[in-house]
Amino acid sequence: MRQSSVRGDRSRRRQEPDAQELGWDDGLYADGGPSASGRPDADGGVPPGDGDASADGHRKGERPRRGRGRKVLRWTALSLAVLIVGGAGAGYWYYEHLNANLRKAPRSLSGDGLKKPDPNAFGQSPLNILLLGSDGRNSAENIKLGGARQDADRKPLADVQMLLHVSADRSNMSVLSIPRDTRVTIPRCTDPKTHQVYPQTSAAINQSLQHGGPGCTLATWQELTGVYIDHFMMVDFSGVVSMADAIGGVPVCVDRNVYSHDSKGHGSGLRLTKGTHSVKGVQALQWLRTRYGFEDNTDIGRAKAQHMYMNSMVRQLKKGTKLTDPGQLRDLAEAATRSLTVDDGLDTVKKLYDLGGDLNRVPTKRITMVTMPWQYSSDESYVMPKPGDAEATFALLRNDTALDGKDRKKKAAPAPKPSMPKGALKVVVQNGTNSSVSGPVSGRAGVIQQRLAGLGYGAAATDTALTTQADTTITYGDKALRGDALALAKSLGLPKGAVRESSSATGMRLVVGNDWRSGSAYPKASGEEKDADKAPDSADALNGEDSKACMKVNPQYSF
Repeated sequence: MRQSSVRGDRSRRRQEPDAQELGWDDGLYADGGPSASGRPDADGGVPPGDGDASADGHRKGERPRRGRGRKVLRWTALSLAVLIVGGAGAGYWYYEHLNANLRKAPRSLSGDGLKKPDPNAFGQSPLNILLLGSDGRNSAENIKLGGARQDADRKPLADVQMLLHVSADRSNMSVLSIPRDTRVTIPRCTDPKTHQVYPQTSAAINQSLQHGGPGCTLATWQELTGVYIDHFMMVDFSGVVSMADAIGGVPVCVDRNVYSHDSKGHGSGLRLTKGTHSVKGVQALQWLRTRYGFEDNTDIGRAKAQHMYMNSMVRQLKKGTKLTDPGQLRDLAEAATRSLTVDDGLDTVKKLYDLGGDLNRVPTKRITMVTMPWQYSSDESYVMPKPGDAEATFALLRNDTALDGKDRKKKAAPAPKPSMPKGALKVVVQNGTNSSVSGPVSGRAGVIQQRLAGLGYGAAATDTALTTQADTTITYGDKALRGDALALAKSLGLPKGAVRESSSATGMRLVVGNDWRSGSAYPKASGEEKDADKAPDSADALNGEDSKACMKVNPQYSF
């Protein structure tokens, strides 16, 4: 009998009930489901995902898949199929048919959302998309693929969660994963169908999907990261398999033989020999859901395996499409649109196709995938954001700074001198401390306006409208005001990164964010004067062109 590593075993005992108790793997085999060999059995079953499903949020999900159409990278796993319709050659009726296949849901289910960042000086805005893998068993096919037939009526969990950030100039892309068992604050959410109100709570982040749908998961991410998220896309088990089959296989590598299965039924059933293999269909789903057998048998290793798969798929698609047959393209478009749930801002195939074009502009060498810096709780029963490093990673995304560190090459011009005396500078101060979790801090704009007056900025005024923003910022529209904005930031002790030119700004505006909820002196971030320009080492970054990456197999799951 194989056993997980000490940490993985402790974590499993605390996080997940025994497999027999759950009826996950053992029950599945017992009732004629998939065999441990990973091959379909007599009733057409296929291997389950990485065991252990429970209603408390501690189970495994699968990962979204990337798609592509003709010779364009359709890379956002979920967006995948949709883009394909551009090459399907179908008429208007077919286009409407695919649109009807898509399931739509509200973008956010929480009352107080973040303000969308202002565009930069060139009118460009970053793009943030939340990619979700649902473990829902809402069909016979999903039950076969996911196992746990007794969970058919359980609300799905968002066991794969990735934030895809595309820079405003589309020069780079960052992908951030968060382990499914990360303990977070899930804000108050209202189910758009039943109108049930779910109160704010602290729980594993994958449970957020059960609080009304993907819009609550998006709201949870925004609360945690402070990043405004434009869209979400969610895919289920069957969609993963169908799309992986249509793509024709993705090369993955293991550093030794691996068999993700033990006598208790834990494991995805993945069985590979040492080296590189092209996986597709059910085997691709197994790879993406494997936890027992990779590294320390936790979600951390699984996230890394997902990153490797995603990067490999991107490289495959960039080399040129294998989907040249119109029938194949239509099959893939059907499979993907049937398995997709998108927000109401991505409610047509055309919008998803256009999104694919945006993603295709990013060169592979500028794609960076990371896992949120994390640490175990004191009893190792759940994961927590790592103090300092997690927030530094979130801040890079908020500031549209590439995680690969290559933006540091963009040398800033010497700071210009102010264009006018500070007493004549008209600055509008606004309170941005609204929060769906903590609530707003009243009077913040007035406090900082008084501080500015004391510093000699006598023309500063306040805007009484309340907004929501993670970071304190100074925005201006006229290039001639850059020197004044930098001088203002220096007077308040703000970092240079807080100063932003925007094509939509009129005059100069200081928004006091949730990073400055008290006092008149701006709090220094761990005493650092310099803005971070690269993901911390604890984020375990993987570059999109790293074709030599190989998953480390846990020796206890090797053969």
